[in-house]
Amino acid sequence: MRVAMLSYHTCPIAALGGKDTGGMNVYVRELTRHLGQLNVQVDVFTRSQDEHVPHVLHDLGYGNRVVHVPAGPEVPLPKETLAGYLPDFVRGIEEFAVSKGLHYDLIHSHYWMSGIAAGELKKKWQAPVVHMFHTLGIMKQRVARDAAEVEGEYRLLGERRVLELADRVVAATPAELAQLQWLYQANTSKVVIIPPGVDISHFYPIPADEAKEYIGVAPCERVLLYVGRIEPLKGIDTLIQAIAIMREQGVVVCLSLIGGGADSGGPENKEQIRLQEMRHQAGLTGMVAFLGKRGQDTLPYYYSAAEAVVVPSHYESFGMVALEAMACGAPVVASQVGGLAFLVKDGVTGFTVPVDDPQALADTLIRLFQDPELRSRLGRQAALAAREYAWENIAARMRDLYNEVAR
Repeated sequence: MRVAMLSYHTCPIAALGGKDTGGMNVYVRELTRHLGQLNVQVDVFTRSQDEHVPHVLHDLGYGNRVVHVPAGPEVPLPKETLAGYLPDFVRGIEEFAVSKGLHYDLIHSHYWMSGIAAGELKKKWQAPVVHMFHTLGIMKQRVARDAAEVEGEYRLLGERRVLELADRVVAATPAELAQLQWLYQANTSKVVIIPPGVDISHFYPIPADEAKEYIGVAPCERVLLYVGRIEPLKGIDTLIQAIAIMREQGVVVCLSLIGGGADSGGPENKEQIRLQEMRHQAGLTGMVAFLGKRGQDTLPYYYSAAEAVVVPSHYESFGMVALEAMACGAPVVASQVGGLAFLVKDGVTGFTVPVDDPQALADTLIRLFQDPELRSRLGRQAALAAREYAWENIAARMRDLYNEVAR
């Protein structure tokens, strides 16, 4: 089987931690790699954002390709601008297929704009479409903290259009299925629940002393970790407030934040500047460090060195960071929202806390820090639970779905 994988607005091999790079990049990259192991040939089509990067790369193994399609200026563009270049993207994919003499049995699109492109290709190729939204516009509207985070009506209309044209929609959790049903009135007979996976050959527990030595932390230092984009809906301000409450109660910890720009330089967005000012005002400058982007190869060391990994988001359709941390044996403390409420088993693999509640978050973290046996038990159980999400299992389920849809 040959699959055209569409990831229009973000490249699966881009560096993580930027504004539009995160869990979806990891998902597309790892799913493609593991489908290759199952003899499913995948070409990942993404918009070219750098004219100096070769348009075709073989970084995903097993004969799979990443094809950077010129669509508009070959520079990063805001999402509200990108929709206007979708016709160029579709045309570029068609030209690539013709030039290589390829026939695709199925199209798998990610995020709503890729779904619109998939609909056009479906008409031309008579190929079925499997789609995954990753995040939903209405849900992001509900948790928007300022006007800049409010999703435009064009996205909501686009998502409804994709729901109509897709032959199957993959939801990450039962929560996402319910959101599609009640907020979008989706035909749930089209929807199948297949969660994202984790590479357990890469994310696994590393002895804490070895992990701390690798990242340059003293063996006795107690570290909390956040990994993800630096934006308001991620709830990092709640985490910083919780650190301040912990200090007032005599529990001193260091918080490392991976994502965005580092203190020493690099691009800083408005939210990071706001959080750094909050850190300063709370007197936490020496306790809260913005580390900037880190490569996937180093993340297992950071997860394994952490006393806990915190995911304080206001909305997560799944929570890839939480799953990676669990696979590394780190207890996860997460907001009780979306996919996190299903992934993190409260009191078993970590704890869930009410969203935007710094006191509840602080109380839970203090409990973890004061009970090493509890922390160790949660970590062991988290690593065991994460094995159920091994990419080998998830990719096999996706392959079976492809075969069903193609028939």
